[in-house]
Amino acid sequence: MTDVPRIELHLHLEGAAPPDFIRRIAAEKSHRLDRVFDERGGYDFSDFTRFLQVYDAATAVLTTPDDYARLVTAICEDLAEQGVIYAETFVSPEFCGGNDLTAWRDYLAAMTEAAARAEARHGLRLRGVVTPIRHLGPERAKGAALCAAETAGAWVVGLGIGGDERVGLPADFAYSFDMAREAGLGLTAHAGEWGGPDSVRGVLDDLRVTRVGHGVRAIEDPALVDRLAEDGVVLEICPGSNIALGLYPNWKAHPIDRLRRAGVPVTVSTDDPPFFHTSLTREYDRLSDVFGWQDDTFRAINITAAQAAFCDAATRADLLTALEAKDD
Repeated sequence: MTDVPRIELHLHLEGAAPPDFIRRIAAEKSHRLDRVFDERGGYDFSDFTRFLQVYDAATAVLTTPDDYARLVTAICEDLAEQGVIYAETFVSPEFCGGNDLTAWRDYLAAMTEAAARAEARHGLRLRGVVTPIRHLGPERAKGAALCAAETAGAWVVGLGIGGDERVGLPADFAYSFDMAREAGLGLTAHAGEWGGPDSVRGVLDDLRVTRVGHGVRAIEDPALVDRLAEDGVVLEICPGSNIALGLYPNWKAHPIDRLRRAGVPVTVSTDDPPFFHTSLTREYDRLSDVFGWQDDTFRAINITAAQAAFCDAATRADLLTALEAKDD
């Protein structure tokens, strides 16, 4: 197992909640959870549509700023144990106050304080990427983007649309991304998972993102692969997620190594780790076993992640220093 410091750029906050955490919060509130867990106690889903339904049902128990502060604390502890020094997490104002700016500020304050405590304790830096939910439509996305723009700063560092990629077109959300761009936020978008290569082109052309969440189906279009490599567009790849949801049958079939060898800047993340029975450690172990990745490759992808992170310049410099120190 590599001891290279790790950076994770594609992690959904609610999706990182361990099942036991959700069960505990639900029990405290006498909130009934139907068809959320399987017989082994894990999240129960069989395809992407069902995954979204279970995700929403589990998230429904998180109803207060304190719930989100506790969630941030739990996730930071887990990340720190895995050697993560910096992470960006997707969080939606839809779940944090129903897209209301005043309520969002309360949730944000609780998460920011929890993240600061975790940084003081573990040295891990967590930042937030506000995430409109695509299948709720462009008008709802504008509300989330406004929340992001109005609270952009030290903790809110980006905007990145998630949800069902099969609904609508990237161009439908251009207004929201323009708003975030004007506020100085970094831009990413889920694409190239369920929508194919054209969805990647759409977020590049219409949303002008610098990173793409997943993006793996770009491999189906050599010209698009060349474009990603030439333009230095960073892919936030989550192999375990792609395999668990049936996008690829196994690790050998996953295109991450082919994309990397083609010159596309790739990073490695976990997406919604407890849903997919994975962790960053497991992802690294499988990449090493299947593709022969060693410390030099893992260091390179983490340097890519540090350079692509939406953090401030001082934080980026610290991350690069930490990575370079392992060369000594």
